[in-house]
Amino acid sequence: MKTSSAIDVKAWIDSRSISRYQWFVLGLCALIILFDGYDAAVMGFIAPALMHDWGMAPAQMGVILGAGMFGVALGALIAGPYSDRLGRKRVLLVSVLCFGVFCLLSSFARGPNEMAVLRFLTGLGLGAVMPNCVTLVSEYMPQGRRGLMITLMYCGFNIGSGAGGFVAAALLPVGGWKAVVMLGGLCPLAIIPVLLWMLPESALYMVVRNKSQDKIRHLLQRMGGVFEPATRFVLHTPAIDKKAQVLKLFSNGYAQGTLMLWLTYFMGLFVIYLLNGWLPTIMRTNGFSMEKAAITAGLFQLGGTLGGLLVGTLMDRFQAKKQVIGMAYLLGMSCLLAEGICDFGPYWLAVLVFVSGVCVNGAQTGLQAFSPSFYPTEMRATGVSWMHGIGRSGAIISSSMGGLLLGVFPGTTSIFIVLSIPAFCAAMAIINHRKASPAVTLKGADSDTPLQLNTSTQ
Repeated sequence: MKTSSAIDVKAWIDSRSISRYQWFVLGLCALIILFDGYDAAVMGFIAPALMHDWGMAPAQMGVILGAGMFGVALGALIAGPYSDRLGRKRVLLVSVLCFGVFCLLSSFARGPNEMAVLRFLTGLGLGAVMPNCVTLVSEYMPQGRRGLMITLMYCGFNIGSGAGGFVAAALLPVGGWKAVVMLGGLCPLAIIPVLLWMLPESALYMVVRNKSQDKIRHLLQRMGGVFEPATRFVLHTPAIDKKAQVLKLFSNGYAQGTLMLWLTYFMGLFVIYLLNGWLPTIMRTNGFSMEKAAITAGLFQLGGTLGGLLVGTLMDRFQAKKQVIGMAYLLGMSCLLAEGICDFGPYWLAVLVFVSGVCVNGAQTGLQAFSPSFYPTEMRATGVSWMHGIGRSGAIISSSMGGLLLGVFPGTTSIFIVLSIPAFCAAMAIINHRKASPAVTLKGADSDTPLQLNTSTQ
């Protein structure tokens, strides 16, 4: 591709097929998310063993799970504005280092209080990883394929958290819970040198922050572009006022959509993290062995892999993206109701757990793909991160409430009926989401002055 004048980087990416280099970026982010998923779910898989070793009641375990989720929420809130100022790559590297180190240290915890503190610190890193990976991948992928590509990346989370159940089933009898947690710290630390060397910065971010034109050109050439030396790179973007970064989420028509994204994410995570943290314990109280309970919990997350791919494909194929996500939440609600109302045997219950994972986790994955497209580049990481951070309060509440709910519904599956309510609320919130309609300007490498575009190919 040869050009003179100026190139709108987003339009250029949207007009092309996905290159090998873009697939490579996707793969790196999926690998990060895989370890993020393992570490986010690991405490739920080892909860029965940890409660047995330390003689804890479910409510005490709830404090540990809640501390981790509070760290995740805080990490997401902090990371977004920093990512929009310092870059996606820098924040990602610090985040991976943070959750790797503190997850490793968690394997040496000597009691509930130490574990709660270490899980909070681990959560700070975990919370920063997901929104930054979503933002980076969304800025590398063409609009027509973005839904599927982000859900492909997010499948790493479901695979990592789902595989954690099988890893726990294998390691608990031989190495105990310490071995399961230690693995979650060593793996992310091992990939940091690779990320430092090979993970690129977002080209859109580099344009917005007026980075070197030569660096932008070099990055786009790795994606298959050929440009003349005089080519300038710009970004056709909604005009953003100079308010504080977070306040921008409520200006220029973004307020309603922002609040609906927060509510949807809150309700979805309420369901997912209560099941992540307490499903093994629920299965144990219904007669499952510790190993089978861990595997059944893993099925919930692995179902999300299939669901994410399905939802992402449908979102790219149909214009009604939010309706696709809403329908998946509604189907998940139906599965949860069936699990709570009907008296299924253990194997059919495991099948329904898998199907509910397909629906609820699939919808949540679709939301990951939907949310970045709502915000322009200047505020995208902030918008996505704050959706994660505010939404994570649902994970905090559900992780902490799980022990109390098990006390109210001991040895039953009635808790699934309770979880169908937030699943329904998530569906209604995303279906009522509205687009913003801000004014549009052009961001250039050297100024904010509108530029004449030339995106023709030769």
